[in-house]
Amino acid sequence: MTNNDLMTILPVVVVIGSAVVLLLVDLWIPDKQKGITAFLAALALAVALGLNLPRLTWDATAFKGMVAVDGFSVFLSSIFLLCGLLAIGLAYDYLKRMGIERGEFYPLLMLSISGMMLMAHANDLLIIFLALETLSIPLYILAGFAIPRVESEESSLKYFILGTFAAAFVLYGVALIFGASGSTNLQAVLAAAETGQLVNPTLFIIGGGMLLVGFAFKMAVVPFHGWAPDVYQGAPTPVTGFMSIGAKAAGAAALMRVFMTAFPSVSADMAPALAGLSILTMLVGNLLAISQKNIKRMLGYSSIAHGGYLLMAFVTFSQGPLRTEMVSAMLFFLGSYALANFAAWGVVTAMEREMGVGLELEDYAGLAKKSPWLALSMLIAMLSFTGMPLTIGFWGKFYLFRSAVMGGYVTLAVIGLLTSVISAFYYLRVVVMMYMKPGEPQVNADFWLRLVTIGSAVAAVVLSLLPNTLFQAALSAILR
Repeated sequence: MTNNDLMTILPVVVVIGSAVVLLLVDLWIPDKQKGITAFLAALALAVALGLNLPRLTWDATAFKGMVAVDGFSVFLSSIFLLCGLLAIGLAYDYLKRMGIERGEFYPLLMLSISGMMLMAHANDLLIIFLALETLSIPLYILAGFAIPRVESEESSLKYFILGTFAAAFVLYGVALIFGASGSTNLQAVLAAAETGQLVNPTLFIIGGGMLLVGFAFKMAVVPFHGWAPDVYQGAPTPVTGFMSIGAKAAGAAALMRVFMTAFPSVSADMAPALAGLSILTMLVGNLLAISQKNIKRMLGYSSIAHGGYLLMAFVTFSQGPLRTEMVSAMLFFLGSYALANFAAWGVVTAMEREMGVGLELEDYAGLAKKSPWLALSMLIAMLSFTGMPLTIGFWGKFYLFRSAVMGGYVTLAVIGLLTSVISAFYYLRVVVMMYMKPGEPQVNADFWLRLVTIGSAVAAVVLSLLPNTLFQAALSAILR
């Protein structure tokens, strides 16, 4: 390791170093002034974001090729850092209101973000596994942060047990690929596959399948989705909002980096399996969301469905000419989904009165009258999730569908369109409840929560009018 290596991944170093320092500093911060810890965490993430953004045009490696810094990794790292800042805004008042304000929340959040960033930068299978554990372990703890609430402890335990199985699949997959190719470096694995130097091609394919299982778990792809609704419901709401985009984007980052770099030789054989997973995920996520009365569970199944939409574009990774189109479509979708996601989870955070109370759909009756701006933010989020025209979600799905159609998967795109129509039923049910049903909802929203919620909704509207701005950034962030 050299100083140049550390400078190459400086934003990641800042996040990890700040998290460790903040753990120590928090020991001297009084219990009633944990807002200082939140401010310091937000400051560190803002500094890291400022250091990260100018690197969008970089094309470099560090640590002997184990870490890559390119537009792809920088774009995703920016999403992770922005999500961290928004999650702090959601959590600041929520933790106090629920009586679970503890200073270690913010360093744990930062450590998870550092793992997500490393996942995007990873150019070696060992780094991918280490990044997976770095992002996951803090999330296991954060999911159970509302102790002694039983639902939160159950959420943490389920996530930990199932996450451990997923990590084992990744580790075994890495071992098999190393045994077949003699290396864990993605470029070296590719070279071994293309030159016919694989010791055992069968082990190589099995290893790739195991990696797919591990990444699909993080993206909550069916049939590896079982953890998501329970974990989303039991975890503290700001944590749920953060993991619903952070974990999914990290899994998608690893999926794209590994399979587009090291497995193009088997991509055509994988396409039918990926298409099947995409269809199954879109159908299961949207159909099961219809019967949900708890909004956190409903959004959990919605998140599952959106993992299927992401896979719909990734099916085309077997076609080299569409590589740029596919990657930029997936990155654009993740960025647009993050904005709508935090607008929705911000409203859910404001509506929750006690842990688990205020989360039924009926609790949203009359919200438009009680808090017009929060209701409008939720309306924008619901329309965006549905993919209604002139919303940021419409453009996100448009680019995904276009990628699938250009790759020849017209049927897959049609199924995606039909499932989006199905999703309108449960999304618009929330809108009907807010605007057409009488009620006296209790709203708890401080300045920061309102700023995050309304700001995310406004940003989603602005970018829906100027989608090319975000899409051009995604185009410049292709995998190199």
